[in-house]
Amino acid sequence: MLHKYRKTALIEAEQFDGSIKQITRYKVHIVGPTSWGDTSYFLLPTKEGNMKLNAGDYIATGIDGEHWAIDKDIFERTYKRVD
Repeated sequence: MLHKYRKTALIEAEQFDGSIKQITRYKVHIVGPTSWGDTSYFLLPTKEGNMKLNAGDYIATGIDGEHWAIDKDIFERTYKRVD
């Protein structure tokens, strides 16, 4: 039987803007085009491996200091700012 659960842990998060400051802070990798016509993209190192990251997505930081990417639309539907 399915049950509903609510997250109780607070997280810290900031919207990723592609700036050098954020790239450095989170050790984000910039991956160049793989073929003609492709565009560069970002990879965020996480405990589970690299996650693709787009400008506008959020980088969340958990209670143990781990980071993960959250799609902008999902973040804005799921989280509410408390400070």
